[in-house]
Amino acid sequence: MSVAIEGGRVPALLQQLKPVEPSRSLGSSHSQSDPLRIALVNNMPDPALEDTELQFFELLSAAAGDTAVSLKFFSLPNLPRTAVGQRHLNSFYSGVEDLLSTQFDGAIITGTEPRRPNLREEPYWQALVDVLEWAENNTASAVLSCLAAHAGVLASDDIPRHPLGEKQFGVFEYRKMSSHALTKGIGDGMRIPHSRWNEVKADALAARGYEILTQSESAGVDLFVKQRKRSLFVHFQGHPEYSTRTLLKEYRRDIKRFLRRERETYPSMPHGYFAEPATQLLAEFRQKAMTERREEMLAEFPEAEVAATVQNGWQASASVVYRNWLQHLVARRAENPSLLAMAPATRAGLARARWSPNL
Repeated sequence: MSVAIEGGRVPALLQQLKPVEPSRSLGSSHSQSDPLRIALVNNMPDPALEDTELQFFELLSAAAGDTAVSLKFFSLPNLPRTAVGQRHLNSFYSGVEDLLSTQFDGAIITGTEPRRPNLREEPYWQALVDVLEWAENNTASAVLSCLAAHAGVLASDDIPRHPLGEKQFGVFEYRKMSSHALTKGIGDGMRIPHSRWNEVKADALAARGYEILTQSESAGVDLFVKQRKRSLFVHFQGHPEYSTRTLLKEYRRDIKRFLRRERETYPSMPHGYFAEPATQLLAEFRQKAMTERREEMLAEFPEAEVAATVQNGWQASASVVYRNWLQHLVARRAENPSLLAMAPATRAGLARARWSPNL
């Protein structure tokens, strides 16, 4: 594979993808033969933490071709973690203070599960703002995924997100709205999975200088970009990195929450995702679950039968977009070989002071 993990240890899920080796140590000067260095700032909740590592690793591997990529893991502080999740971070992740004292070719910043309606009230908000500001000056491009995209436009341009009447959940068709290097080769559009309760609107984005690359009449904007200082910020409201069965896992999780009475309504099936035989099986299970609303019913959920029918209709387009993104990083590396010089250490010191629980 063309993607390696930077550092000494490889998480267990990635060890199953042979060969996966730690990348070699990288110094402060780099030739064009050196791997592209990408920081994955993975903020997903504990149940999705390792799946997200795997999803981005596989997507970058499919996109990289002959381009060597070195991936390093980070996560924001002040996110709720179990003891198991924190041990995983301690074993395989570096602190954000290390991120802020270094430069990378690119960064991928994930969202997380929102806890408060106002993102500025989230306990990790200031740390996320610091990472976004760091990315403007210390990457050639940064990908902001889902909630991170919402946070990015709020922090930089005061664009609010708007709650949806129901969850945007499933696989949706998006039309290509303009010619851009990132969407070269996807044809007239692409299918992308979404799983969100909020959106940012096209008119607000356009009014503040964002270029909208893909949009759907029924599902709004997906991919949009804006140059921020040295870095091209790439925003996805959806999840091109999702694996084939991710939406099925999320649907089962939401059903479990219903059966445990953690939510009032039975979740809707993901749009454009299940074939007719699977839809019928799931409808039959829904009838049983509505009649006998108890957690034990989950044992009858037809997960294996449904999983066998699910097809991935977005991976090819997602790989094209990420291949184009990696080529953008390669071009920027060639234009500016000094991009990966060390960033000022004082920047990290300021960030640490802001987050310190003792202040």
